[in-house]
Amino acid sequence: MKVAYVNAIGGASGDMLLASLVDCGLDIDALSETLNMIGASGFQLEPRTEDRQGVSGTYLDVRIDQADSRKRTPAEFIELVKVASISEKSKSRCIEVFNLIGEAEGALHGEDPGDVHLHELGTIDTLIDVAGVVLGLEMMSLEKLYCSPLPTGSGTVKTQHGLLPVPAPATAFMMAAKKIPCYPPPTHLPSTGEMVTPTGMALLATLADFSQPVMNISTIGYGLGTRNPKNYPNVLSFWIGEPVVSENPKGIVLLETNLDDTTGETLGYVQENLLEMGARDVWFTPIQMKKNRPGTTLSCLINETDKTKIADFIMLETSTLGIRVRSVERIEAERTIERFLASVGEIGVKLKKKDGVVVGVSPEYEDCKEIAMNSNVPLQRVYALVQQEAENMYLQ
Repeated sequence: MKVAYVNAIGGASGDMLLASLVDCGLDIDALSETLNMIGASGFQLEPRTEDRQGVSGTYLDVRIDQADSRKRTPAEFIELVKVASISEKSKSRCIEVFNLIGEAEGALHGEDPGDVHLHELGTIDTLIDVAGVVLGLEMMSLEKLYCSPLPTGSGTVKTQHGLLPVPAPATAFMMAAKKIPCYPPPTHLPSTGEMVTPTGMALLATLADFSQPVMNISTIGYGLGTRNPKNYPNVLSFWIGEPVVSENPKGIVLLETNLDDTTGETLGYVQENLLEMGARDVWFTPIQMKKNRPGTTLSCLINETDKTKIADFIMLETSTLGIRVRSVERIEAERTIERFLASVGEIGVKLKKKDGVVVGVSPEYEDCKEIAMNSNVPLQRVYALVQQEAENMYLQ
């Protein structure tokens, strides 16, 4: 499995992302041929090795036939993608990017997202940037894309609407709508100008997970922007590698929080729902908190993949202001459940094994409960009888 990480040193744009893929070895002739399948004709991709403040990389000059200067709407771009002979996965990703661009521009101009006039973004080079990046990721077999937080930039940018603040309104809309992590430039620097373009934002907001993976890097490419400012390198670096296997391969996580003002009824409700949501175990521990207040520690053992949804539920349903999270290692016994015909009826029995040998048995509670209720025999007697018979059957 190959993954990639975008380090947005000097920001991000569609052409910088595409240039970084080319710098990493993307076959530009094969890409151009594929782009022709989606109606992006009359163009040339000309990569050049250049320098931005001491950083050498690839600048990708996208030359468009002047005869094709018509401005397209998001809906028109999407129609071109829909009929193209590309994979369904790439189609879906391209459509998602154009929908986000349309949503941002439509909200700003008070127009329908599909029919909004895109001005700078309506030319064929936007289609090349969007489809080129999406298809490039697929052609290079990159299964997951990660990204660093993005710089907001400062100052103004010149557009067909005149001078606009940086980040441009469409970029800022997407930052807010998709909750993209961002940071301002150092205050001692002069105005940086636009660092993240709307196309770059739409691509990363749609395709990337904004976190840095643990990975073994095999290739690093640099995509250069058009400008060459003096106070920062207008460069985007693109890392390709293999993800490092987690030290917690089974992905078991312990969530804990201390509570002193949550009712017993609420705790019971939370426990019931956490188990239904897939928690492996949930338990409470009485504790003494500050100012000698009695409290309760809520502990929840979960699969790592459920961490976000379960933490969100705990935050919502309890009074906690924070949750401790730590990976845990478990030494597990082999276990199986078998149906066992006891003298009181058929019951499920959990068998604990070590090196393939049964070393413990435990009757299933729900089965014992059902037999006890139906036969009007005390549960403890049913449980003890089945336990003894199961041990005689399975233990050596």
